[in-house]
Amino acid sequence: MLSREQLHGYQTFASDFIIEHPASAILLDCGCGKTIITLTAIKDLLFDRFEVQKVLVICPIRVAAVWAEEIEKWEHLQGLRLSICVGTASQRRNALEADSDIYVINRDVVPWLVENYSGSAWKWDMLVIDELSSFKNSQAKRFKSLLKMRPKVKRIVGLTGTPSSNGLMDLWAEYRLLDLGERLGRFIGAYRAQYFRPEKTNGMVVYSYAPLPGAEERIYKRISDMTVSLRCTDVLQMPELISVPYEVSMSPKEKQVYDSLKKDLVLGLETDQEITAANAAALSGKLTQIANGAVYQDDGEVLVVHDKKLDALEDIIEAQNGKPLLVAYWYRHDLERIEARLRKIGVGYSKIDTQNAIIRWNAKMIPVGLIHPASAGHGLNLQAGGSTLVWFGLTWSLELYIQTNARLWRQGQVSSTVVIQHIITKDTIDERILKALQKKEVTQDALMAAVKAELG
Repeated sequence: MLSREQLHGYQTFASDFIIEHPASAILLDCGCGKTIITLTAIKDLLFDRFEVQKVLVICPIRVAAVWAEEIEKWEHLQGLRLSICVGTASQRRNALEADSDIYVINRDVVPWLVENYSGSAWKWDMLVIDELSSFKNSQAKRFKSLLKMRPKVKRIVGLTGTPSSNGLMDLWAEYRLLDLGERLGRFIGAYRAQYFRPEKTNGMVVYSYAPLPGAEERIYKRISDMTVSLRCTDVLQMPELISVPYEVSMSPKEKQVYDSLKKDLVLGLETDQEITAANAAALSGKLTQIANGAVYQDDGEVLVVHDKKLDALEDIIEAQNGKPLLVAYWYRHDLERIEARLRKIGVGYSKIDTQNAIIRWNAKMIPVGLIHPASAGHGLNLQAGGSTLVWFGLTWSLELYIQTNARLWRQGQVSSTVVIQHIITKDTIDERILKALQKKEVTQDALMAAVKAELG
């Protein structure tokens, strides 16, 4: 069992920061120990300072167990009572009404929680939002529900490694929850007017905004007094991260199919129709699917275009010489085709989507682990099981991309090198997505620009 003396200096600093600030944002890279930092502060606030009585932690559902596991690892956290409030409504109620110090609930049931536990039933005076970026959409029901209860909470902590994955606009909603609008304003319209200018417009309709000169520095200055921001490479000896593309090329016949389908997509747009964020996302999705090798048709059937990425994946597996490999996929037909190929070549595999699968992966019992970034992108500790990740298909989400890579490239990785491989189909939208990801420029504008360039 680990002792408090084994905390890193920056972890102690961040924990003290939470104690000293009623509202705080802890922006740390994945693997820097946001959970132990927060639990250490909670323990002191509960039992040394007697400043809080009940703590509510809101997190992605697969991260809930991580909070319990962290308590078991550390000697100074023993005695903390934690209740994991997931499952059916009845199971959640039983867990929420148990006599505990910390209650961990899935972010997706926040509206249910507020509906059933508002008023006098609300007993939590400290709130922890694990993955604060989950509340970046001010129009989402979870944001509106939690904002109603925010005045009842005297202490709040926001944890994330990617606070503005889609640009500075994300920060408003996140900090609106944390400080009730003290720093970035109470209304999104005033925030836009102060720090942004309309960029893409069609008459009175604004499709996107661009920061005004100096806006980024002014925003960061406004939130700096309540924010701790550190990168793992600044404070830890991290393994070397190697990011490499694995290029594949379609045959002339296959490329002709890609180009033909791309042309059909263009013809599907009205000639005078502006490419908006909505139809750009749809077009990008189609082009990405074709680059991966298959695409959903209008009737829901899957049209297989090529197997070049499957062939590349087979070569990568062979080059691993038995070392475990993590593979990130995006579309269901990609998963089905990958599974079929692995069965064909006799390689064992498992989806990493349950606690049992995570345990088996970390025990090196799974030769090929298959993960979807949306379900395995936050909080899972997979570094014990391997050190190589292959992206079979890419995502525009910088947040999910960074978080998924951090399942392996994090503190506790025993390998001196972590390899992230991207299977890229040449002369397709894959190249543009990877370039945007590597430049950390994945915004709505980048997506739309890439689609326009692809469509000519």
